[in-house]
Amino acid sequence: QLVESGGGLVQPGESLTLSCVASGFSLADYSIGWFRQAPGKEREGVSCISPWGASKDYTSKVVGRVTISRDNAKNTVYLHMNSLQPGDTGVYYCAARRSTFCLFPSSEGYEYWGQGTQVTVSS
Repeated sequence: QLVESGGGLVQPGESLTLSCVASGFSLADYSIGWFRQAPGKEREGVSCISPWGASKDYTSKVVGRVTISRDNAKNTVYLHMNSLQPGDTGVYYCAARRSTFCLFPSSEGYEYWGQGTQVTVSS
């Protein structure tokens, strides 16, 4: 099971850190992806991190503003988001794929998905 948290309503330019906590299995064996879905739009990949953090990928829409990290001892992956923009609004999901590398930005092959956390950027 994956559980996301940390979403909320923020103003443009502000920051949020999302967390994704796993229970029932060890995240250390999994690549973790963050995805988001805005109303009326398809789900898109935001970022991905390999099992021990050696590889990280980002969509061009967030490069320079978003950092993905993980703490396998805490079974947790984070998405640090700065300079948030209205275009970042959506439901953010984390997902786990048992693989040593990221298949980014594809959402295929992920075994576990969280329920999502809402991020709203609005003035």
